[in-house]
Amino acid sequence: MSAVAAAPRPALRALHRALVGTRPGLVGLAVIIGVGAGVGSVLFHELILGVTWLVTGREDYSGAGRVPSEHLPALGVWFLLVAPVLGGLVYGPLVQRFAPEARGHGVPEVMVAVARRGGRIPATVAGVKALASGICIGTGGSVGREGPIVQIGSALGSAIGQWLRVPSTQLVLMVACGAAGGISATFDAPISGVVFGLELILRSFGAEAFGVLVISSVTANVTAELIAGDRAILTLPHFELGSAAQLPLYALLGLLAGLLGWAFARILYRIEDVCDAVWRGPEWLRPAVGGLLLGALLLALPQMYGVGYPVLEGAIEGRYVFGFLLLLVIGKIVAASLTIGIGGSGGVFAPSLFIGGTAGTAFGVAAAAAFPALHLDPGAFGLVGMAAVFAGAAHAPITAVLIVFELTGDYALILPLMAAVVLATGLSHLVSRDDIYTLKLLRRGIDLAADTPTDEALRWVTVGEVMRPLDPADDGGASPADGRPQPGAGGPLTPDTPVHDVLDLLAAHRGAGLPVRETPHGPLLGTLAEHDVLDHLRGVGSTGRG
Repeated sequence: MSAVAAAPRPALRALHRALVGTRPGLVGLAVIIGVGAGVGSVLFHELILGVTWLVTGREDYSGAGRVPSEHLPALGVWFLLVAPVLGGLVYGPLVQRFAPEARGHGVPEVMVAVARRGGRIPATVAGVKALASGICIGTGGSVGREGPIVQIGSALGSAIGQWLRVPSTQLVLMVACGAAGGISATFDAPISGVVFGLELILRSFGAEAFGVLVISSVTANVTAELIAGDRAILTLPHFELGSAAQLPLYALLGLLAGLLGWAFARILYRIEDVCDAVWRGPEWLRPAVGGLLLGALLLALPQMYGVGYPVLEGAIEGRYVFGFLLLLVIGKIVAASLTIGIGGSGGVFAPSLFIGGTAGTAFGVAAAAAFPALHLDPGAFGLVGMAAVFAGAAHAPITAVLIVFELTGDYALILPLMAAVVLATGLSHLVSRDDIYTLKLLRRGIDLAADTPTDEALRWVTVGEVMRPLDPADDGGASPADGRPQPGAGGPLTPDTPVHDVLDLLAAHRGAGLPVRETPHGPLLGTLAEHDVLDHLRGVGSTGRG
């Protein structure tokens, strides 16, 4: 019986080695993460629809106008004041108790996990982020669902990798696979998912990374389509570039959109600063109390309820006049910033698209009135504005071009789209080197732009991955290189410590091998010396990240 019971163990160990130590194994993990991200995206979307329907009686309230809830008719339109408060009373304690990092828009937390923690994200983040964001958006939070699904997918990839004890260089790829799969399944945009993972999460491009992210992105997209069918976010008419004479106007739009994206990022964090300065109560209560302000805004402008894609679609199709378009731009900036500032949970990607779409359409309306001979279509400027404002806010031009192209499936506007996005990104870079994601980290004292390639490589790798394992024939002799603790070493190193964190200690014991143990008095696992770190860096330099 014992032999039978023990039989699976060698097979499991062999499977583990195949998954962790080989490139085909990494492909298999990318498929698993893609399936998880696709299922997670569908469930998260259904959660948002379900909460919205429960509160309003509709799957999306933003396009309904100022009408009472079908499920709370006694409150009339005043339910808009109550809904964010009730939502805050649910997700506020949930986030504070189980995963404070689930507060906010999510992508910066994934970026810093990759850059500074070797891809390690607590497993609880996925569930808490899904519930908190679903409740927040469903009860009126004016934010998007892409930030949460990026964090959910990334946390899933990280949890699988940590469970399998994959090396940090592989773990960060698994985190990026989760992010790529989440974007792909959410927007039905597999190419954008891959580029988002490379451009914003890994912040570099490599052949191996590209390959596994493609696999995860495609798998997530197919999985979501098999479960939910057609998931088109926007249904828009076909637009074309009438003549080359229109290009200068698109270029001007790109410059203005770059400034608008920059302004959105600054207003977002300025409102968050004001909320921090004013609030003196417990953090778990902050979303509920702040929900009164958000509810008042929704009473005044109910189009700000939730993500708001029906309103964005209506703007680009030409249903709103110039003045109302400007009101929607201002309203979304304030509503999204307030949602994040009071402790809400949701993304800033969709608000950027909303702001760009409404502002671009308003620009198109004004341009059409000023230059009637050009026969301009304001909706075309709205599409270009979507990408340009996001590019200005996030400094991610490739993702910006591709996401709008995949959302619309329309290639006719690719020339003005590319020109406007490049100009928006360039001007935003000139105004500030920080984007809407890195600015949040910089406010915490984390400057990803200051990391050198060496810093980044050594933050990804742990002591256990670089150390020289103990030779079974070694008797643990007295020489420092054999692992005996040195004076002033402060105890042995632990195998899960990032190498970057022990560089000063290694420098203080130049040439000596410091002992590596799971616990201060546990068995000796190996030693780590400066030359081991140098050998690792030479290997990284010869292969690159991807």
